[in-house]
Amino acid sequence: MTAEVIEGARLVLDDRIETASLRIEAGRITGIDVARDGASLIDGKGRLLAPAFVDIHGDAFERQIMPRPGVTVPIEAALLETDRQLASNGIATAYHALTLSWEPGLRSVDTGWQMVRALETLRPRLTTDNRLQLRWETFCTEAEPLIAYVLAGPHRPALAFNDHTSSGVLHPEIAVHDRPFDHVPDYPVTDLAADDFLRKMADRAKRANMSTAAFVTLLATIWAQRDKVPARIERIAALARDHHAPMLSHDDSQVETRRWYRGLGATVAEFPMHERVFLAARAAGDPIVLGAPNAMRGGSHLGSPGAAEMIVRGLCDILASDYFYPAMLGAMVRLSADRIAPLHALWKLVSANPAAAMGLADRGRIAPGLRADLVLLDWPEGHAPAPVRTWIAGRNGYSALPPTHLPEPAFH
Repeated sequence: MTAEVIEGARLVLDDRIETASLRIEAGRITGIDVARDGASLIDGKGRLLAPAFVDIHGDAFERQIMPRPGVTVPIEAALLETDRQLASNGIATAYHALTLSWEPGLRSVDTGWQMVRALETLRPRLTTDNRLQLRWETFCTEAEPLIAYVLAGPHRPALAFNDHTSSGVLHPEIAVHDRPFDHVPDYPVTDLAADDFLRKMADRAKRANMSTAAFVTLLATIWAQRDKVPARIERIAALARDHHAPMLSHDDSQVETRRWYRGLGATVAEFPMHERVFLAARAAGDPIVLGAPNAMRGGSHLGSPGAAEMIVRGLCDILASDYFYPAMLGAMVRLSADRIAPLHALWKLVSANPAAAMGLADRGRIAPGLRADLVLLDWPEGHAPAPVRTWIAGRNGYSALPPTHLPEPAFH
């Protein structure tokens, strides 16, 4: 691999932004303001060079698989398109939030297996470091063989515990962000035959390609197995610990919920739904994840706590793309414009901090010896930025540089 020097860019470093040149070789950052030594040159003047994004929860790939409700495309084609979207948005490491649910269709275990097999086949052809977040719906026993298979593989996944079954049947008098710990004996359940509940289930039924009545019948059958769920979670968590996989719990609404999952090794709090959970997670030292679209838009579309406020209060460590890959950069734009924090500090939310939470010590920062996962941005004052080149382990993952900025041989 030919050495490259990006000359004169504004580098986003751990504690500052500094104009300098950066050398990369053999997939690594080898120095800052070092000699060219025959390296190819890239003109970075007037541009921002930052660590590429590390996205620990993104499910926008689902729109490549199912671009319209009920319309699917081959998984390999969807993954190839997703890979290119990631690179063009400056994302070098992506954990695809692969929902493993008892629901048929897009989020079924069968689709999960297709995704796993396609990723195995395509990995040599992919640009971005495509990984999996096994977003396990804890009522789905059929997912256990898939989880065990991926955990035993060479590309360590993350495991996220989700329970949209309990929240789905919650009594309407209780707000979802106030729901009790999922495993309490007297969990408040709605009337599954109520008209309001049937209307609420219509979209989920459509996604599963089922009638609403059939979907609710299936849901009732699944809910009847509730007493077996805690032991199942404990078993899968033990397996994940054996494989040193990072674990997260999703949409926690109670301190008890966060405490229970932390005790199983799920030390990352993903999208907490109430302030009390944020505070409990911070007190315990748990990394806290929120959605970059929340930060980019200035609030959550679900009414969850605002990312900007939580960042100011020291209650958010990581921003994930969630459902929109460009939001990772968009969040940096909005938060910087609103003076939430200096840009170099904000950037840790989308690079260094998620890398650390996933146990990826080789990326997420600009420093000699680390992977050359970088994004070069064209960011005119007062305008939206655009990635013009992304490096992934030193390889050219994406380039929109004009011809005058293509690498040139250096003169000795």
